[in-house]
Amino acid sequence: MSGDSPTLAPADGDPSPSAGAGPQIIVILTDQQRWDTTGVHGNPAEATPEFDRIAREGTLFEHAITPNPVCAPARSALQTGRFPTASGVFRNGVRLPDGVPTLAGACAASGYTTGYIGKWHLAGEDGPDGPVPRERRGGYERWLASDRLEFTSDAYRTVVYDEGGEPVRLPGYRSDALIDAAIRFVADHHDRPYLLFVSLLEPHHQNPTDDHPAPTGGRGRFEGAWLPPDLAALSPAAPQGGAHRHLAGYLAQIRRVDEGVGRLRDALRSLGTEDRTVLVWTSDHGSHFRTRNSEYKRSGHDASVRVPLAITGPGFTGGGLVRHPVSTVDLMPTLLDVAGISVPDGVQGRSLLPLTGGRQDPGRAPSVLVQISEDRVGRVLRTARWTYVVDAPGADAWNEPDAGEYRETELYDLEADPHQLDNLAGLDSHRTVADGLRAELLRWLERVEEVRPEIVRAASRPAGQRRAESFPGTVPWEGVRFGHRPGRRAETEAGRP
Repeated sequence: MSGDSPTLAPADGDPSPSAGAGPQIIVILTDQQRWDTTGVHGNPAEATPEFDRIAREGTLFEHAITPNPVCAPARSALQTGRFPTASGVFRNGVRLPDGVPTLAGACAASGYTTGYIGKWHLAGEDGPDGPVPRERRGGYERWLASDRLEFTSDAYRTVVYDEGGEPVRLPGYRSDALIDAAIRFVADHHDRPYLLFVSLLEPHHQNPTDDHPAPTGGRGRFEGAWLPPDLAALSPAAPQGGAHRHLAGYLAQIRRVDEGVGRLRDALRSLGTEDRTVLVWTSDHGSHFRTRNSEYKRSGHDASVRVPLAITGPGFTGGGLVRHPVSTVDLMPTLLDVAGISVPDGVQGRSLLPLTGGRQDPGRAPSVLVQISEDRVGRVLRTARWTYVVDAPGADAWNEPDAGEYRETELYDLEADPHQLDNLAGLDSHRTVADGLRAELLRWLERVEEVRPEIVRAASRPAGQRRAESFPGTVPWEGVRFGHRPGRRAETEAGRP
């Protein structure tokens, strides 16, 4: 094992940026971070001052939703702009298939240097936990990563693998060690366009010990921290204490990541590249701390599917607050859009740029789709107000990416019940709403999965005293291709940023 921290050195002959070169791009991906850990989303614990600055200076997407609350499927969507069933990675353990266009591949073809640091989780179950063969790296050229970082490292022992597949131990707390590697990358490549993807493990639990190992001394400042209302209501009955046991370490991990991102941004300032760097901070999925099922995710609740998403830099600085629900499957075409790179055929996400600065995107759906896999085959429709969940009873969730029949299982009114504690599925008072959401979900499945399954209505329940507004039946996105807004392909091909 190498004793020195590598620099991911630039390749000989890499071009210097020209006046018309695209922006430099950095993606910070946390693992299992809830959206409401951030100050801009109302958390008073002060765990994310740097994220909050990014959100205020740039663009904050208030309702950002993962396409699948499972690690590998969510990551495949970030790299390909396709939903997990379309990318082929519908559960953990499935490798990213050869031949699927990727973010790194498109950027490299346009002259970008591409680098990946941290956790990959897309090499497939037939590979080892750590080294990833070159052909399974999704097109990234510079490499300092481990396929399943949680199994090759712990809080103060970070082992990743270099471009030759050799193990490298990085010094320091794990998120610090990876951010340090990112700082070395941007210092070495600041004179050219680059895409750097920094995939951290924090604030994911350490699998063998089922804890959230915080930096030394970090837990104390968050002991007794404010609990989001869903966790306050449900954690006492959760296995192993739920959030009451884990939250202090979880928030301390996030605070250390936040400090690291601040150091990375300081490096950009010192290099004079901050103004031409697009920086994204998001997560693969959230965490409900075993309050909704037997583990941390794989449910349709916001605690599981809603993630932080803030972007700053060219195209996003001063972009404000976007309230329209968006999916992180949109990130890949967004970054290609801002770089002036054509979006490959087959991409199902849609650029987020038209939503910045208070603008509207008439071709965007009024909802987002979530696919759930591994221990259940489920689908979720999330709008600004409603969460609608269906499951496939008896499906072989490990081997079947979809189903021919689903049944309504959950319906939540986020205006009346933002923490999703009151399941309205089957209530007569909400039948019209559910039918509208059901029709919208079927439209999504026809477009994304090219199937039209049967969705069986939930058994009728007395309406009580509650009434609800109907789901709006307008679908302005009919006929609009995913991945492009009208006229944008011609603009990007002309080199317009």
